[in-house]
Amino acid sequence: MPDLRVLIVDDEPLARERIRELLARETGIQVVAEARNGAEAAVMAAEHEPDVVFLDVQMPEVDGFGFLELLGPERTPVTVFVTAFDQYALRAFEVHALDYLLKPFDRERFQRALQRARDVLGGRETRAMSHRIAAMLAELTPERRYAERLVVKTADKTILVRTDEVDWIEAAANYLRLHRGRDVHLLRETMSSIESRLDPSRFVRIHRSTIVNLDRVAHLESWFHGDYCVKLADGTALTLSRTYRDRFEERLGRPL
Repeated sequence: MPDLRVLIVDDEPLARERIRELLARETGIQVVAEARNGAEAAVMAAEHEPDVVFLDVQMPEVDGFGFLELLGPERTPVTVFVTAFDQYALRAFEVHALDYLLKPFDRERFQRALQRARDVLGGRETRAMSHRIAAMLAELTPERRYAERLVVKTADKTILVRTDEVDWIEAAANYLRLHRGRDVHLLRETMSSIESRLDPSRFVRIHRSTIVNLDRVAHLESWFHGDYCVKLADGTALTLSRTYRDRFEERLGRPL
């Protein structure tokens, strides 16, 4: 059986060292990377594709929840949270998370969390785990936070693309094309999944295969059969299909 690939994420060096030392006492473990915050962790996760992440919740810049939002539930490794959260928040962890380690924790408690991670991976219950992660995020964030960055993996590097820099998105077989100025990035995700992670006040779906950033729309031209041509500021022409017209008008706050 191959080694369990582990990512450690914590802004405190001593906390990372503690987890690394505990993992060193176990067999069949490979620590593939360490990260100090959620943004750095998202890059590491895309590059190294760990099986398990030990994830601190409270970190500067991008916290643990921000990391989960960057990757999206479908691409998130099996997650063991490392937290000092209060009892209210812990109830959400108890219901939805694979496991959590409440700081400070001992070796026995750590081993139980690690074994649960092995059990989940052994049973290939990762899809169920992704649903639990999504449910926990919804419960812990009363006002939903939408993705501020998207993680794009290329052949030789991993790029963090700010969502407010994306002009429009189109479906391309099993991928999405993110259009950002003259750059085009390929992202392995579905239209429905990315639509749920984008701020609906800024992004709107105008076709079954197209999402547009409303800030980039210059004007619309009426076409046939209720369709419209959506012209962007850079001259790009997209189709607003009749099926998505009501949704577009709702975002505008007025009929076309």
